[in-house]
Amino acid sequence: MAVACPKQTMKILVTGAAGFIGSNLVLRLLERGDTVVGIDNHNDYYDPAIKEARLARHLNHPRHGNYTHLRIDLADRDAVASAFATHQPQRVVNLAAQAGVRYSITNPLAYIDSNIVGFAHILEGCRHNAVEHLVYTVKPNVYGSIAARALGIPVVNNISGLGAVFMKETWLTCLVRGLYRLALSRSARVFFQNEDDRRLFVEGKLVRQEVTDMVPGSGVALAHFEATPLPATTHAIRFLLIARMLWDKGVGEFVEAARMIKSRGAHAEFCLLGFLDVQNPATVLREEMQAWVDESVVKYLGATDDVRPYIAEADCIVLPSYREGTPRSLLEAAAMARPIITTDAVGCREVVHDGVSGYLCHTRDAADLAEKMQRMIALSPEARAEMGRRGREKVERQFDEEIVINKYLETIAEIVGQPPHVA
Repeated sequence: MAVACPKQTMKILVTGAAGFIGSNLVLRLLERGDTVVGIDNHNDYYDPAIKEARLARHLNHPRHGNYTHLRIDLADRDAVASAFATHQPQRVVNLAAQAGVRYSITNPLAYIDSNIVGFAHILEGCRHNAVEHLVYTVKPNVYGSIAARALGIPVVNNISGLGAVFMKETWLTCLVRGLYRLALSRSARVFFQNEDDRRLFVEGKLVRQEVTDMVPGSGVALAHFEATPLPATTHAIRFLLIARMLWDKGVGEFVEAARMIKSRGAHAEFCLLGFLDVQNPATVLREEMQAWVDESVVKYLGATDDVRPYIAEADCIVLPSYREGTPRSLLEAAAMARPIITTDAVGCREVVHDGVSGYLCHTRDAADLAEKMQRMIALSPEARAEMGRRGREKVERQFDEEIVINKYLETIAEIVGQPPHVA
């Protein structure tokens, strides 16, 4: 029996509403007819101009009359309480966190207000104003769980990816493991996006096997990311990497592979799309990017909230990442019927049927990546289009966002002891 989102419209409070995920969620809720209250303190974790552009999309939406935006600091208890009392939301989606676990640990005093205190204030607002459901958080798995535990509120976690901190054994890895063990010790359910991460947590005794479950990433909106024809065959084949510009995403290997292929005289171009200057020790510096552009080895396309036109102009999407949860960029590319090249790494390999919808390459191996790119170049346009079609079929079967939504709704209904809304 299928489970679907409730048909009736609701008043929903979304924190982190000017963030990437929060902004897109706000737009989807407005399209559905819901009334939305967005909260964001517009911190400078990302470019403030990008956040202002996202807010403008909300305010220019055809249903902008259903949207209220509040610039408040979640660490301000009175301001949060006032927001709840004034707007009386029925649901809350908490996406706000100024930084992830890794950066918060290395500089805890800089983020403790937004990551722990702020989340506790959201939980208090839910309790005091009879909010029906608090939807899981994305970033603060650790901080949100600790705050909820202190207030006796059940938690559903989503471990969307472990990142670079779990790639090698350091004191930081040990500390993060300890925090996860504490945070997840009383979770009602813990979702993982790939089996490798679940096995790592269970075998490391960070979580109990019986409370774990799987979801296919964050899913992909198939109607939003429609299959599109490949570009005209008269231009150079375009490879596109979509990610934050981090070394851990395989940006260095992508550039080196591009350099190798260009040295062979291949008719191809290599493009990068995503945020520079992110707050991460593994970030690619702006000067390094400029040097690659000046060398004419790659084109840097900047950052965007709508990747669809860029995917439409590409012949193949590449992500040579070292480790992922389930990479959204690959799901969106496959949904738009683009062949993929990615690494045989945790979280990446699940998205591609090697040799059918794309190719897998070795991790941290620019030469092998170049060889797979060369194979893609050698294919006929028809063969590349067939790979893309098979990729679309795969995401339709396994990664439709409705699968994820239904799983969350079933879990929340089970926890609160109510029947889920049935389609």
